[in-house]
Amino acid sequence: MLVHIVMLKFKEENKKANIIQTKQMLENLMGAVPSLRSMDVGVNSIEADRAMDLSLIAVFEGKEGLDAYDSHPEHQKVLTFIKSVTTYSKACDYMRA
Repeated sequence: MLVHIVMLKFKEENKKANIIQTKQMLENLMGAVPSLRSMDVGVNSIEADRAMDLSLIAVFEGKEGLDAYDSHPEHQKVLTFIKSVTTYSKACDYMRA
């Protein structure tokens, strides 16, 4: 299984609303993208300088599944929105036994 982790830092303008909307949009991908095996989307609850605002943990059968997710039209719509409301993101992908 391939685990895909993404953490997002949001712009201050409409921050809370954009976090909620992003969370909903990401969760809606669960039924729309066949290669997506599981997903957990969490909103940060602890204030700290190093904290990110939202995290995504998605699981795929392998790299082919992640590639299919990356190019899926529904994911591309979400990605376009995310890029418009965030300042930066960090990601980590790894294989899990």
